[in-house]
Amino acid sequence: MRWILLTIVGCLAAAAPAYCQSSVDPSLAPLGISEDQTHFIRTDTGERFVVWGVNYDHNAAGELLDEYWIDRWDEVVEDFEEIRLLGANCVRIHLQLGKFLDSHDRANPAALDQLRKLLELAEQQGFYLDITGLACYHKANIPEWYDRQSEQERWRTQAFFWESVASVCRDSPAVFCYDLMNEPILAGKTPESEWLGGELDGKFFTQRLTLDMAGRSRQEVAGAWVSRMVDAIKKEDDRHLVTVGVIPWVFVFGGGKPLFYSPEVGARLDFVSVHFYPNQGEVAEALEALRAYDIGKPLVVEEMFPLKCSEDELVEFIEKSAEFIDGWISFYWGQPAEQLRQSPDASIAHAITASWLDRFHALAAEVSRDWEAPSQDE
Repeated sequence: MRWILLTIVGCLAAAAPAYCQSSVDPSLAPLGISEDQTHFIRTDTGERFVVWGVNYDHNAAGELLDEYWIDRWDEVVEDFEEIRLLGANCVRIHLQLGKFLDSHDRANPAALDQLRKLLELAEQQGFYLDITGLACYHKANIPEWYDRQSEQERWRTQAFFWESVASVCRDSPAVFCYDLMNEPILAGKTPESEWLGGELDGKFFTQRLTLDMAGRSRQEVAGAWVSRMVDAIKKEDDRHLVTVGVIPWVFVFGGGKPLFYSPEVGARLDFVSVHFYPNQGEVAEALEALRAYDIGKPLVVEEMFPLKCSEDELVEFIEKSAEFIDGWISFYWGQPAEQLRQSPDASIAHAITASWLDRFHALAAEVSRDWEAPSQDE
């Protein structure tokens, strides 16, 4: 990290949690939403801001960020440098509840300190952070006491997590948003026995908000949970944006209406975040489903990758959605394209990822150029 001694001393000496402005990239300005609520702006100039980022959720070995960021900090710094060279302006990180809480009402000091360190790195590099919380991706990191909690106890614990995180992040210009939970789901018509959804490559990316609907509507449960989490964040930080990244069931089911971005649930969410992986030959269908989430708020495709379609089709999806989209976030797993190609165990997956990283880098300049919009006063 490119620190100078006086900056370090100044930061350590400060009694308040404010960040040292001398270490902040001058291009990093607090972000907000336009007066007409349709897009992001830099609050210092009013200029439109378009998100072009990556999910930095795990490394090539499958380790999650908060599992190695203390012992191998140099790896994080190197990865952020590589992400910067890709042309990204946003990094989505995923924080595991079990790594941040020692109990239902006691945060882990080392984890919070490392989060401060990551914020400072982002400030130096000029990145905005999409901070996704409450992750339970690795079962080994889920405390037994957390799994035993009732719904209301679990929500109370989740609210405390967000209070703790927001208290650290509130003064940093590097915070883009708080993403309440990755792909929350609800119970079915009959009670469930497990809080986590299905497993994917050893990880559990979805999590239930309740095990029993108990006669409540889906809107009632989702709306109550969103309000509880937003209240917890706003208690510590009323400056930064809040969202929740969802599975686009409208696309998965081929119709229907959004749940978390319905009027009953999404009123307190600042912008829409959806995860889209278009199917081969179905770009038009993906675009049609995506429009269902264009509800008069900024709209971000928070996850995308040529997983089920070709690279060209994903680019087509990006280009054709540009007229109503305010950002796209792909993935970076700690290995630049050249390293992936030269790997002794290079596979088809390596080749696909390397090719997409090259394309992502090329698109960065195009996105920046095409979205150099005038300020809202012009």
